[in-house]
Amino acid sequence: MLQGLWPDAKGPNHPKYCRTVGVLPRRVVTENICLSPSPQLLQHQWAKHGSCMAKAPEAYFGAARLLFNAIEFPDMARLSREPERGTRLTAQVLAERFVDLNEGLPSDAIIVKTTDKGWLDEVRICLGRDFKPRRCRQFSRLAPSKTQIKIWRGR
Repeated sequence: MLQGLWPDAKGPNHPKYCRTVGVLPRRVVTENICLSPSPQLLQHQWAKHGSCMAKAPEAYFGAARLLFNAIEFPDMARLSREPERGTRLTAQVLAERFVDLNEGLPSDAIIVKTTDKGWLDEVRICLGRDFKPRRCRQFSRLAPSKTQIKIWRGR
């Protein structure tokens, strides 16, 4: 699932709500619902971040969809079982799995965020204005590389 595509900032606060936007057309929601758990999140991301990046929602979600589909994801169910096999699953290991599957993606372009209880919350890929992976800025780093993580695999 894609949570959003956010514009870059010089500091830790991304630009947001740059202009007033209307309700997303049904066609845009239909074309992009596979990226998101809900139409409300699509609307929220368009208003909050898309309004700072594109003139039309089609352009914003087109870029988000293209970038999301370009990433190869590791087998998260398999990774969730590594601790059961005696292998520590850390933020660094997860980032390395993404690197192994995605040519040109450096590990320092990946941020892993966990909950307070150590569950995987999100994986961020840092991109430059050219939409190519780049080193994440220091203020963006959320989980230390040695942080042990757990991946929820459902019931």
